[in-house]
Amino acid sequence: MAALRGRCFYVFCQQPIIQKTNNRWQSVAASLQMQDFLNGAPHRKHPGVTALKSISLPEDLQRAALSVIHGATMSRLADRSHRLTNFLWSRQRQTEDSALRKKAITLEKIFREREKERDRDGDPQFLETQIQKKVLSELKKSTYHWTPLRYDEDVAMVYLAARVAGGYAAVRRALNEIKKRDATFSPHSLLDFGSGVGTVLWAAHTLWGDSLGEAVCVDSSGAMNSLADRLLRGGIDTGDPMIKQVYFRQFLPVSPKVQFDLVVSAFSLSELASQKERRETVRTLWRKTHSYLVLVENGTKDGHQILMEARDTLLTCPHQLTCPKLKQHPLLPCNFPQPYRPLPLHGSADREIERFSYMILTRAGQGAGPGAGPDWARLTGPVLRRSQHVHCQLCCSDGELRRVVVTAHRNGRDMYRCARNSDWGDRLPIIQPEEHTPAE
Repeated sequence: MAALRGRCFYVFCQQPIIQKTNNRWQSVAASLQMQDFLNGAPHRKHPGVTALKSISLPEDLQRAALSVIHGATMSRLADRSHRLTNFLWSRQRQTEDSALRKKAITLEKIFREREKERDRDGDPQFLETQIQKKVLSELKKSTYHWTPLRYDEDVAMVYLAARVAGGYAAVRRALNEIKKRDATFSPHSLLDFGSGVGTVLWAAHTLWGDSLGEAVCVDSSGAMNSLADRLLRGGIDTGDPMIKQVYFRQFLPVSPKVQFDLVVSAFSLSELASQKERRETVRTLWRKTHSYLVLVENGTKDGHQILMEARDTLLTCPHQLTCPKLKQHPLLPCNFPQPYRPLPLHGSADREIERFSYMILTRAGQGAGPGAGPDWARLTGPVLRRSQHVHCQLCCSDGELRRVVVTAHRNGRDMYRCARNSDWGDRLPIIQPEEHTPAE
């Protein structure tokens, strides 16, 4: 995701400001002293570190989830959970009508040329009918058939077993970016669009429980809302909620004047049927954002491109750079891995990886903490630590991905040690890229 500075917001992403001097990329950090970018922190906890170690569910949430699952009489839960996980990961956006028409015109031209090459004589109307049949047949075979997923009580329970831990890990990692870079931010209100089983609420409460006063959870599925409410009550229907002042709704608040300090949509835009609906939803969520809007999706091509749709919908400045991932061939998504511990159910692993894409937008006037502004590069791949040097893949402010070799001799001891202590998704002060080293 490219770093943005929009008319009224910017995005926490991976692009620093690089200065060019004497036709060579000059490192901004090269002229800084250690205390300037470390801000007194040890190298392993430098200001750019936002990646988290293996994440576990809050004990209260895990206990409630296990209580609900063990109390349900469901057969083949492990198998159904696995199939639902695969379905959600492989899900694509519904093909837009304009794209279908364009594809149909292209196919029609191809089939008509083939008929000309065969030099067939016959009834033109019959040939035209045959071409149309071939076009329709090819479209049916090659077009992804998107269908809405109905979250009834059964599917909601399977979703809980399959996705509560991974979803919580991704959201917790994304929200930690705000926590780390804006220490002054203490949200009093939360709006969670597509709230599901409530993972956003639990993640926000973990980080800002002392200040979070009101939360509105919006999900079109009544079964999901009921399940999330049960989890708040420890897995039973009549218990007191462990997090107070939480309100479940099936529709977004109507009043345009109602705003929330923190607005989150996690794995929900992909549940909307069309680009038009996604764009309208993103605009609505932005209108309801007082400080931060956080969007999280699967770390797939479609998940990443859904976020880029949202970026284009809200960003009005024409001078912003395109996400460099969108310029690669083959197209690769911009995503990040987060280790987590799944629910301890039969057949589950001890540790899994959630791969996700995310974007954070903030209103003008909201700032990041010292030394952790948008002027640092983002690590967009694994950090390869070798003897006396480190290989880093960075997303830079000129809209390019670069592979950089960091050494103590070339970049300084502090930069080198920071690089060795960083992981995929962390950020580093600007370092001088190698010439002619675009990322593969």
